[in-house]
Amino acid sequence: MKNKNVVVAQSGGPSPVINSSLRGVVETCREMPDRFGKIYAGYHGIEGVLKEELLDLSAQDPEEISLLGVTPAAGAIGTCRYKLRPENTEDFERVIEVFKAHNVGYFLYNGGNDSMDTAHKIAKLAAERGLDLVAVGIPKTIDNDVGDTEFKLIDHTPGYGSVARYWALMVQGAEEENRGSSPSDPVLVLQAMGRRIGFIPAAARLADPNREMPLLIFLAESGIELPELADRVNDMLKERGRAIVVVSEGLKIGDIGESKDAFGHTQFSSSQTTVAQIVVNYLNSVGLAARGKARLNIPGTHQRHDIVYASTVDLAEAYAVGQKAALLAAEGESGYMATILRDPGPIYRVRYDKVPLELVANSERTFPKEWIAPSRTDVTDDFIRYARPLIGNDWPSIPLVDGRMRFARLKPIFAEQRLPKYVPQAYR
Repeated sequence: MKNKNVVVAQSGGPSPVINSSLRGVVETCREMPDRFGKIYAGYHGIEGVLKEELLDLSAQDPEEISLLGVTPAAGAIGTCRYKLRPENTEDFERVIEVFKAHNVGYFLYNGGNDSMDTAHKIAKLAAERGLDLVAVGIPKTIDNDVGDTEFKLIDHTPGYGSVARYWALMVQGAEEENRGSSPSDPVLVLQAMGRRIGFIPAAARLADPNREMPLLIFLAESGIELPELADRVNDMLKERGRAIVVVSEGLKIGDIGESKDAFGHTQFSSSQTTVAQIVVNYLNSVGLAARGKARLNIPGTHQRHDIVYASTVDLAEAYAVGQKAALLAAEGESGYMATILRDPGPIYRVRYDKVPLELVANSERTFPKEWIAPSRTDVTDDFIRYARPLIGNDWPSIPLVDGRMRFARLKPIFAEQRLPKYVPQAYR
């Protein structure tokens, strides 16, 4: 299959390195003009495909494509939280119609477990309809929850290493704040993203691998409720006089007025209140074993859109996994996700491979129980050994122009629309 066009799209929450994968796809496809035709982006993910909004990436300046490598989040081509449901048959037929109308032979979808499900469904439908289409998944999620708990399908997802680095550095700053302000503010509560999966809050330990800080980490998986949490905090106050408390946004401590996205995932950042606020209110109401009050800090989406905190390891791996996806497409390997696997041994090395989409579609890797310390307020050294290489050792190099970061700015050049207007079924 030669000179068929490519559609690459993104879905779900963005990451600091998502555009590095996009850059890997575009630059690799451009190197194989005998295999790939035009490269389009589904503008705002599968929603853009449904609405026939295909951004022409082939028409973009190579410099802007290169700058994708240091451009965070999903502003370049957009993302979405639109789920293709089995009952929405018109949506599926529309995807096939759009691909046929634009001579698309390759579909690369960058996202988490639900996005891999979308890629898998489209690959199956195309095969059923006799459409010559290669569908390949590109992994992405800051939560690190794609795959299996044995880490055999994928070792880690692009995006996680950067958010882990953010937490390692942010907790170092919190330590300085708490150490200086502790006479009046002895407890600082920090809330981490990650829904109810503990990889992100666990990364706080990377700030203090030798356990010198008065740091308590409450994963959602810990099973600790408010009374015990307060007891643990007060124990730390009696011992050290102050405490830095990291809580998962999904810690089960009561009703926070949760809302859900189209995938059925809880969106804690749009809930009526937050776990951190409930914890602070509770600690201050029951009383602290030290003079002063508990305070909070909730970074929010800053965790996933600050390129300055990105891991150089993560940036390089995100590019390579996008490159691997394009190479899989070139080889006709439909129905697979590009994956990152860690070589055994003490030296951190990875290799890039493939895994069937059906094995990762709708998967949800949980935080290994054996990585939760017996105290349930910490993680083990095995987790530190796993996560430490992912955050790297260097700062990313972000170009500045007139004192401001220089991000990629793609021109709004779209493919000509050839089909009647379409309203996605979930909109109706």
